[in-house]
Amino acid sequence: MKITDLRAYSIRIDKGDAASSVGAPSNSASGDSPSFRPPEDRPPVDDFGDYFIDQSAFTSIYSHHHETTVVRLETDTGIVGWGEAQSPVAPRVTRTIFEELIRPLVIGRDPFDIEAIWTRAYGAMRERGHPTGFYIDALAGMDVALWDICGKATGKPVHKLAGGRYRDKIPLYAGMGGTDPSEVADKAEYHVGHGYQALKLHLLVDRDGVADIAAAVRERVGPKIKLMVDVHMRQTVSSSIELGRKLEALDFTWLESPIDPSDIPGQAEIARSLDMAVAIGEWSRTRYEMREAFERRAYDIVMHDIGRTGITEGHRIATLADTHNIPVAPHVGGGGILAVAATVEFSASCPNFMIMEHSHDANAMKASILKEPYEPVNGYFHVTDTPGLGVEVDEQKLEEARFPG
Repeated sequence: MKITDLRAYSIRIDKGDAASSVGAPSNSASGDSPSFRPPEDRPPVDDFGDYFIDQSAFTSIYSHHHETTVVRLETDTGIVGWGEAQSPVAPRVTRTIFEELIRPLVIGRDPFDIEAIWTRAYGAMRERGHPTGFYIDALAGMDVALWDICGKATGKPVHKLAGGRYRDKIPLYAGMGGTDPSEVADKAEYHVGHGYQALKLHLLVDRDGVADIAAAVRERVGPKIKLMVDVHMRQTVSSSIELGRKLEALDFTWLESPIDPSDIPGQAEIARSLDMAVAIGEWSRTRYEMREAFERRAYDIVMHDIGRTGITEGHRIATLADTHNIPVAPHVGGGGILAVAATVEFSASCPNFMIMEHSHDANAMKASILKEPYEPVNGYFHVTDTPGLGVEVDEQKLEEARFPG
């Protein structure tokens, strides 16, 4: 069996009225990242048409839409594999990488040579100065599509081939944002009502503001709900430690992304100073990037994103984490539904898996390119025996979501 065709789709889906789901409180669809919030619920921004960036901190550029890059690989036997390279902004960049760089590296290859294909493709641009970024995102999408093909060819779900089934259902935490304690508490209560036993707060406010919102949410949901907070690199080392101690008193599970991830010594200092866990890792795409952070114990929970690492490198990172006795809580963030499905398959086959990120109200919008719904039940994705990723793309719907140009 050989790969005979590669097609890449840069897609854009209007986030539309996801926040107005029946029973949802205002702005409740802020689940996966600060970008998924109505304008009135975020700090002042510089707007660039389709994209915007927060004026109050030098963090990330966000899209007003859901954007990602989908790749379709086809074999000479007619099997089609689907993958996704997470592309929350500028998906046409990733599409170009697929078409001009990945295509000649994968066409004609046996899809079962997954690791060999990844290694050769990674090496093809490493010396050119591209050991991370958009190029590695594209490798991740290619990798996921190869796993999908192999699963379909063998009649097995990806998790059976990628390590075996360690669990029958995947626990999720739901994400939400906001700046007003009472409104964030409303969102938390709403998500608990949908069966989630773990929640993460995306809080783009100062240290005291984070503490106030955290206290309001804890009071609202009670002591049994697992709570985490992501401050999106907005703290210093000292303020992170001070904030962490306040969160410890509220029995929060982790403090996520407290400072600039390039400050590995600073991250290690925060991790050493707190009893609660520090969770980091969504920006890193390879084990090479993560090695120093592991060696220096810069975090207690690793959060790599399968939409950026792929399943092959995702498992390598998880193995590295396991050798340091560190659990894995895979990030999903702005990833689309194929990234979600790939993360479920990865999570089922990862021995040191802890919990998976999920955006409750954005899921149906992301899944609009599929033939069938793909939804969790009561805060869990249930692991199935469906071959491949367990989902199938509706190519007509995918074409409708395709970026112009």
